[in-house]
Amino acid sequence: MARKLNFDPPPADVEQSNPSVEASESAAHRMRPLMGLGRTAKPPSALGAITQSLGNISERAKRAEEIEQKLVEGQTIVELDTGLIDGSFVPDRMESTEEQNAAFRDLIRDHGQNVPILVRPRPDQPARYEVAFGHRRLRAARDLGIKVRAVVRVLSDEQLVIAQGQENSGRTDLTFIERARFAARLEERKFSRETIMAALNVDKAALSRLISVATRIPSNIIDAIGPAPSFGRVRWQEMLDALTDEKVRARALAVVAEPDFASFDTDKRFEILTARLREPAARARPESWAAADGTHAAKISRTGTKLTLAFDDRTAPNFGDFVRERLQKLYEEFKASSS
Repeated sequence: MARKLNFDPPPADVEQSNPSVEASESAAHRMRPLMGLGRTAKPPSALGAITQSLGNISERAKRAEEIEQKLVEGQTIVELDTGLIDGSFVPDRMESTEEQNAAFRDLIRDHGQNVPILVRPRPDQPARYEVAFGHRRLRAARDLGIKVRAVVRVLSDEQLVIAQGQENSGRTDLTFIERARFAARLEERKFSRETIMAALNVDKAALSRLISVATRIPSNIIDAIGPAPSFGRVRWQEMLDALTDEKVRARALAVVAEPDFASFDTDKRFEILTARLREPAARARPESWAAADGTHAAKISRTGTKLTLAFDDRTAPNFGDFVRERLQKLYEEFKASSS
């Protein structure tokens, strides 16, 4: 269930810009920046691709229009120094490439900022502001050294995260894992399930799946992969299912820790990890242990965190039983040497 936000006029002491340009544009010709610069998703199969594409465009257009109307109708747009604005207390985005940042920055420089961001006065520092949504527009304005156009509104924490989540949901802009993390962070901060559902525009079942993936996949694996825009719920759920095996999880942690893993783009990192997890575990080759007299009395193999000794009764009869009877003494000697 989505909540409709009612924007009140901003504080009177904020520098105002002239909104006549926005008012003079007709609805038919108004730019639709909320529909632009979406992340490229992996194309669907040929069957149904056209229908899916048209449906997505129609839905995104409808949501973007609703959001834009909430922002610009009856609201006073002001210009703020970017140095006075901080990010949201609950981050929803992961990494952005320099190419993505540059493309958005060029768009703002060439065409101006057509849609304002939404900020609130910080509860703990009233002289500063906190973003509800518009982080990329804020970053672009900051990089360009210009003021950012904004609507200022006093918002509770709940209202801020709902506005933040609904705006991103309207543009279908966050990837699956970013939405999952945003949901998990909101729950960690004790927001109600109703509030999180409203912020992400999802039902209870979908919210449970989001939180499950974000909390059960180790956070360092998610951090190492990044937003992975080409991969949705099904592929992340497959990864979660694979990682329930302790050995597979250990292998995944080893893969993401490899020095060259971070050099690939985020989608490639996802592909590399899932491919490596599907590989059969390498079988440990036992190493033969020979006594000083040349007798090959045992074989040693190590797999992950386990070391196994296998005694050969044909070459050294009863040697295994001899060692087993002395395990307690060997363990005590080991403990004494480690202290």
